[in-house]
Amino acid sequence: MIRQRTFWMVALSILITAIVVMLAMSLGRSDKTVSRRLAHRFTIDDPQFRREMSVMLGPTITHGNQVTALQNGAEIFPAMLAAIRSARHSVTFETYIYWSGTIGKEFSEALAERARAGVPVQVTIDWAGSVRLDQALVDEMTAAGVEVKLYRPLRWYNLGRFNNRTHRKLLIVDGRIAFTGGVGIADHWSGRAEDPEHWRDSHFRVEGPAVAQFQAAFNDNWMKITGRVLRGPAYFPELLPAGTMQAQLFIASPAGGSESMHLMYLMAVASAARTIDLAASYFVPDELLIEALIEARRRGVRVRVVLPGPHIDSETVRIASKGEWGPLLREGVEIHVYQPTMMHTKMLIVDTAFVSVGSTNFDLRSFRLNDEASLNVFDVGFAAQMTIVFELDLRDATPFSYAMWLARPLRERIAETLILPIKSHL
Repeated sequence: MIRQRTFWMVALSILITAIVVMLAMSLGRSDKTVSRRLAHRFTIDDPQFRREMSVMLGPTITHGNQVTALQNGAEIFPAMLAAIRSARHSVTFETYIYWSGTIGKEFSEALAERARAGVPVQVTIDWAGSVRLDQALVDEMTAAGVEVKLYRPLRWYNLGRFNNRTHRKLLIVDGRIAFTGGVGIADHWSGRAEDPEHWRDSHFRVEGPAVAQFQAAFNDNWMKITGRVLRGPAYFPELLPAGTMQAQLFIASPAGGSESMHLMYLMAVASAARTIDLAASYFVPDELLIEALIEARRRGVRVRVVLPGPHIDSETVRIASKGEWGPLLREGVEIHVYQPTMMHTKMLIVDTAFVSVGSTNFDLRSFRLNDEASLNVFDVGFAAQMTIVFELDLRDATPFSYAMWLARPLRERIAETLILPIKSHL
């Protein structure tokens, strides 16, 4: 009875999503899309890889950065709040999810306190991601002097862009400290991923020249909303080296460079020579990415993927994702499903030398519909550290075999077929 109810709930969800997609009139694809597989011509440690990452994705790879990994809300939120409270010149903050609750209140109070102290504070929140944000919190911030802007609120004149959301997670303080990763501002990101009520996620603190790219990324949508450009040393101070890591922060959006994220993943997978480790909270790859992962396996690359297990916030995504696992499993891609709670981490590690983190999911929504931001780090030590984190998550995940995929129930196969028309919008 419970399974039948779940099936009909999924079917209803699919129908509603399809209606929204059609109303949004966003079924078209970008004029600039990658349609052919990239050949394996050089490896991650070849200077050509970094050269092409710079020219293809836009921002140059900067030197002299320090990137610090933070795990789960117990580490992430205190670090972000401490940075906000230390602000002396500016705070810029863009996020998809911002909900009321204990964490939402703490952030609102910290932002408001800095604004009352005379620090310019600009905040961009996606309209769809703010549906659980009480207006009272927004009013408190604006009364204190915080500039709060909602990204693409529902209006008759922007129905064609309703499905294009900002999914970026960017916090920049004084133009010198930046954060990005997977967390939104909501209570289920708090804690230590200790139970299904507290999600597993990672976020990253950055210092050094790459922080200017974070500020430019925030400016991208701020200009779309307000028509204003944030300038001056409060936002773009001189940045001296803060470490030894090479890094770049690049963005993508349907309005410009929508294929950048897709291209980045394809380039990284095509250049892998030894290992690919992928943690993906929403994994609905297109045919090109499936082919790229299979081709990597055929040239001897070990591919390990950690995905959400029984705890996921979208049953529709879970079904669409599992429908794509078969060809990968058959070729020897290792898929592991995370058990303790919702796994919301987004991380790619290639050959223990290159790491990509940020807001981007391994799906076509992130590649073609959302505004996204990803941080690429070219550093062997950092990659080794992130591999340890990845393998700790592997301990809490269960391997999923090709035989298990073949034995999935008929109702799941039917649901996978029903989902196909809207797969790229999940």
